[in-house]
Amino acid sequence: MREERTKPLLALGFHAIEAAILSGKQIDKVMMTRGLQGELFQKTIKLLKEYQIPVQMVPLEKLNRISSKNHQGMIAFLSPITFGNLEEIISATFEKGEIPLILLLDGVTDVRNLGAIARTAECLGAHAIVLPEQGSAPVNEDAVKTSAGALMYIPICKTKLGIDAVQLLQSMGIICVAASEKAEALPQTVNFNLPLCIILGGEEKGISNAIIRTADFLIRIPMIGKTTSLNVSVAAGMLLYEATRQRN
Repeated sequence: MREERTKPLLALGFHAIEAAILSGKQIDKVMMTRGLQGELFQKTIKLLKEYQIPVQMVPLEKLNRISSKNHQGMIAFLSPITFGNLEEIISATFEKGEIPLILLLDGVTDVRNLGAIARTAECLGAHAIVLPEQGSAPVNEDAVKTSAGALMYIPICKTKLGIDAVQLLQSMGIICVAASEKAEALPQTVNFNLPLCIILGGEEKGISNAIIRTADFLIRIPMIGKTTSLNVSVAAGMLLYEATRQRN
């Protein structure tokens, strides 16, 4: 039996998109056709630039396939969650007497991987997941479904670049540990009882060189088989389990 895809949350037309932006709704992207003109269009474009919302130019036929309603040549895809503030989450965690455990996903683009990681992270007590604005999987209805609803519970934070989050976390006393197959240290050599951020790279490029150079520790998951790498969601589960094992 074929699984039914979850319908995205949409805002159609100039006024609806403007209202979504000004009311604080999280917008993943906006699709629009070329050749739009007029005062309303200029006003909406100005807002999209001001709030740094990605815009994708597409044929009118594509918008018509997405929605048969009057979209005025412009459709916004709304995120089903509200993103959190990383600095506030870290401060609140310390204030509650808890030891922060953060995940940073640097370039994870597969929605299914994001959902699986969020499900494991929420189950094992992580306090937040950090995603760079560019090159990350969208936090959409499919991601929420794959996470079994975990994305509605664990805070998700956006950062312009992954390195920005690393530098902020380090300034707040968080140890940043990056998983790299080139590392020599094993997970059990790291003290996961410290305030910690586990950094995992994307499916294709892995962790950026800037983060590799800046991270406090590099670790690798030992493997003895012929396959040279693990799926990122599996790697996340193994490292989160090690953190939970040490902390409990």
